Amino acid sequence: MHQERFYTLTASCPDQVGIIARVTGFVTGHDGWILESSFHADAVDSRYFMRIEIKAASLPFALDELRRRFAPLAAALRMDWRMTDSARKKRVAILVSTQEHCLYDLLARWQARELNIEIACVISNHDSLRGFVEWHGIAFHHVPVTAENRLEAFATMRRLFDEAQGDTMVLARYMQILPPDLCAAYPGRILNIHHSFLPSFVGAKPYHQAYTRGVKLIGATCHYVTADLDQGPIIEQDVIRIDHSDSVEDMVRYGKDIEKTVLARGLRYHLEDRVLVHGNKTVVFR
Repeated sequence: MHQERFYTLTASCPDQVGIIARVTGFVTGHDGWILESSFHADAVDSRYFMRIEIKAASLPFALDELRRRFAPLAAALRMDWRMTDSARKKRVAILVSTQEHCLYDLLARWQARELNIEIACVISNHDSLRGFVEWHGIAFHHVPVTAENRLEAFATMRRLFDEAQGDTMVLARYMQILPPDLCAAYPGRILNIHHSFLPSFVGAKPYHQAYTRGVKLIGATCHYVTADLDQGPIIEQDVIRIDHSDSVEDMVRYGKDIEKTVLARGLRYHLEDRVLVHGNKTVVFR
């Protein structure tokens, strides 16, 4: 990521002649300096995807005016689009249960400024990680979830997220299934790390499933959360090779390392506006 301030345009539209020329012409026509650009044409769906970073200081006006001037061109191209400002750090709420490895990794990357974010809060259905989180100066909310209080608990979580002005919710091994209404309230804003190379071994204990199946590769998947369990658009995946001598415990240990790196990469791509969702697929401009 550049050190200087920039605006990011992400967009998709029906594929057609002249998209790049018209969009880049618009930017340069306002003396805009393009720092980075990525494009992709989906031949099957005949749809075009783009991501462009524009040096903020090169423009004679601010982001709101840039949006206003770009809107007519976007309408003419029938675009789904958005523009963001690198100067505004995105606010992330982390959800966790009792397994701490992904939380520890995210907080370490946040402290080292590898992730350019503000951690709005940590929400957990257990109280065991409170001391660790609060030691970092981060608000910790214990919201127990039981069969009897599920609706109330998730309503509380939604209120806490909104009060914290959260942009993104990250399930860092949060072992509860979010209700459909919560998923629908924040489309494309809830990320999960699943300890399986989806779509294989959906649900609980995927390492045990993989061991029983005798697989030679295990992995992890970072994906957006939807009402369909572990079926949301995939952002990032990785695998590691194993063999017949590896136990379930070995696989769990190897898997934790993959989970941490895959979640961090997927979250970074999301935060940097590198992920464009199209149906149940994604275009990821790395």
